[in-house]
Amino acid sequence: MRLKTKLFLGFASILAIMAVFFGISIYSLDRANKSVESNQKERYQKITHSKMVENELNNISRYLRDIALLEIDSHSFAETVQSIRDSREKVKTALDALEASAIRDVTKNLLSQIRTENLNYIELQEDCITLASSDQKEEFDKLINAGAEERRLIFKYVEELNDLEDGALDDLMSSSAAAYNRAIMFFFISLLVTLFAGVGITAWITRRVTDGIQNVTEVMSSFSSIQEHINLPRIGIHSNDEIGEIAASFNDMARSLEEHAMQEKEFIEKIEAQNWLKSGTAEITALCQGVDDLKALTNLLITKIIPMVEASYGVFYIMEEYGETHCLRKYAVYAPSPLGFVGDLFLPGEGLVGQSALENRTIIIDGVPEDYIKISSGLGHTLPLGLIILPVSFEGEVVAVMELASLQAYSPLQQELLEQVSKNIGITINRIQAQMKIGSLLKESQVLTEELQSQSEELQLQQEELKSFNENLEEQYKQSEKRATELEALKAALEEKARQLEESSNYKTEFLSNMSHELRTPLNSLLILSQMLSENKEGNLTSSQIEYVKTIFSSGNELLALINDILDLSKIEAGKITIEPEVLELADMMRYVEQYFLPVASQKNLDFTVVMSEDLPVTAFTDEQRLLQILKNLLSNAFKFTGSGSVSLQVRRAEDQVIAKNNIFRNAEWVLAFSVTDTGIGISKYKQTMIFEAFQQANGTTARKYGGTGLGLTISQKLARLLGGYIDIESVEGKGSTFTLYLPGKDVRKEILDKSYAEAAVANLDNFLVQGTGSVRPSSVALNKVDEVQKVENGNARLEGKKILVVDDDMRNVFALTTALENQKIKALFAENGREGIEVLEKNWDIDLVLMDIMMPEMDGYEALRRIRQMPKYVNLPIIALTAKAMKNDREKCIEAGASDYISKPVNLEQLFSLIKIWLYR
Repeated sequence: MRLKTKLFLGFASILAIMAVFFGISIYSLDRANKSVESNQKERYQKITHSKMVENELNNISRYLRDIALLEIDSHSFAETVQSIRDSREKVKTALDALEASAIRDVTKNLLSQIRTENLNYIELQEDCITLASSDQKEEFDKLINAGAEERRLIFKYVEELNDLEDGALDDLMSSSAAAYNRAIMFFFISLLVTLFAGVGITAWITRRVTDGIQNVTEVMSSFSSIQEHINLPRIGIHSNDEIGEIAASFNDMARSLEEHAMQEKEFIEKIEAQNWLKSGTAEITALCQGVDDLKALTNLLITKIIPMVEASYGVFYIMEEYGETHCLRKYAVYAPSPLGFVGDLFLPGEGLVGQSALENRTIIIDGVPEDYIKISSGLGHTLPLGLIILPVSFEGEVVAVMELASLQAYSPLQQELLEQVSKNIGITINRIQAQMKIGSLLKESQVLTEELQSQSEELQLQQEELKSFNENLEEQYKQSEKRATELEALKAALEEKARQLEESSNYKTEFLSNMSHELRTPLNSLLILSQMLSENKEGNLTSSQIEYVKTIFSSGNELLALINDILDLSKIEAGKITIEPEVLELADMMRYVEQYFLPVASQKNLDFTVVMSEDLPVTAFTDEQRLLQILKNLLSNAFKFTGSGSVSLQVRRAEDQVIAKNNIFRNAEWVLAFSVTDTGIGISKYKQTMIFEAFQQANGTTARKYGGTGLGLTISQKLARLLGGYIDIESVEGKGSTFTLYLPGKDVRKEILDKSYAEAAVANLDNFLVQGTGSVRPSSVALNKVDEVQKVENGNARLEGKKILVVDDDMRNVFALTTALENQKIKALFAENGREGIEVLEKNWDIDLVLMDIMMPEMDGYEALRRIRQMPKYVNLPIIALTAKAMKNDREKCIEAGASDYISKPVNLEQLFSLIKIWLYR
């Protein structure tokens, strides 16, 4: 209520009270006066009626005396009788009026007696009129006298009635006077009450106004002393007047100031949180700069990150290759506790660490079980309250996992910091891993360059090109690292880096392809010529010279095996090795292996045995070429590292516990175990895992006794994974080793294909060819077929006089091939590229077969093959493609371009001549 309204209502209330009290007083006085007037008027009427009764009774008495004097038949007599009757009616009317106004019972009783006596008097009157009419004067006079008594009795009652009314009137007058006096008294009391009420209302209004103003003044005075505008005082609103509006406005202002202060505080907290996040992320980013070792990086990161998020324990895992899959390996631990277990290795999906990596999702646990890791200090140990497992990814692929434990739950800000940090360090980890891979490739290329440096000046040129290429890659990675530090261009830098990595992978593939060609090309001529010299058909070489030539041939084959190992490893890592399972007879394979290694055992004076369990199946279904490659590698290592004693190969069914322990064998009907045991130098326990890594050996020092690249076991383990199994090792240093190859299998019947001898030889001849994966053994059936074909060919088909065109841009290969062909009395022509080859064909229509190199200048082999096949007369001309590139799908590309068959360099002369005979006499 507004002040104006309050004042108006206050004074209006005073006036209303005064009006009410004065009205009541005036009303009381008026009623007292009216009561007196009413009583007086009523008394006057009653006296009037009483007098009327007395007067009319006197008139009746007089009229009765008059009729005695009048004649009965006269008009006056009748008028007098009528006057009596009229007076009688007036008496009755007066009595009715008196009876109507009677209140007290005494008055009513007295009037009842008067009415009774009046009735008696009326009867007497009628009797007197009757006597007067009959002229009975004497009886009339007696009756008149009796009427006088009756009249006096009525008068007596009327007098009593008047006395009663006078007494009643006196009482009424007394009560009226008292009421008047009370009205006067009430008037003065009302005047005093009105005065006091006015004073009270005025005081109440004044107090309400002054109290509200004082309350507002006190709150406003205390407002200026408050430093922070939080929880500001409020003015209590007790009214809707101007002071209430002031209080409401002040409260609104205080609320606005509080909201502004809270918003300002929240804004400052957000700014501080963002600054903390940015500074923390910048510190981590700066910390990662210049680090090129994963171990050092993880130790730095976990030492820096854990204090930032107020954690007390942590483990850092890095994703690494583990056979054909990947695993998370422990790299760094912060505050390790002896009271808990810390896993060293996790597969994707194994435990919470593996599950976080598998789903690429952060896992947060607030309640930690009692048997979990405990955080320890010098004063004791306790359970962590918060646990977070955070994947570190790069381009959607998890490269690491952090597991942090804290004595308190992680705040959203700390979680956000960890998320941002994980994105940045994922880039760094990927960069270091890429640099380590490049470093590994650099080491591989350096080792390869050092071993091949003595072969030719062309290899030295390739080495310089490789160094230049690696320097360019290092420069690109430095530029990429520099761009990675620029946070504003992070996305563009990541895309650029991904492009560079893809380009680097393409460079690597192309480099290996070119290296294969460049290395195999000189090796082709070296092996062909050294093989021809070792035969000494002309007999002009001394025994020492023959030994020199054999040494050259042996060194070339070892170099070829090294190239094959490197290409095998590259193809396996790139996923370009395909498994082609077939039905094979285990007994035939074991006989072949035994015959293959018996000369080696005899040369080193070692006992060599091959043992097959009786419960073995007759046949197995697997890739025979890859299985032989693994067994040869394991047996070669066994003979290499065994100076005395024995080497054995045992084939058996694997134990049930081995099958149950490995999920990869859960669908296998049975598992074969190939165990190669030797009594050699053995391998220490801590090196048994390392030897399966590329370029690693148990004895890796510069003064090592046994040579090699350290790729054999790596390739064998990866091939075993591709075949669905794995290689296990048991070894004691100084006592020997046992390498066991476990492979899944099922019982099948070997089907002998009903093919012609020539078709069987062609179908299986590819097993003789060296396609960058090492030499292999054909199946026994194929060997028999080829032998038969060769016997037929040797008896019925001679090569003398045949004309063969050699198309190759490398004159060393041309010289070696033409010399080998001419030794077989074959007429050899040559051309240096595809264009010249077509020209030679057009000039020599009688050419029987073409040996076509693929990689040549001007026109390569593919284009030359297509153009030759477009010439109608050469549609069926046998063309054998030669290539030193030996990469995946090369054979398919050559056949698709028009080649009849395919053979890789370095060329084995026996295989080459066999292939030539097949196509010449197909």
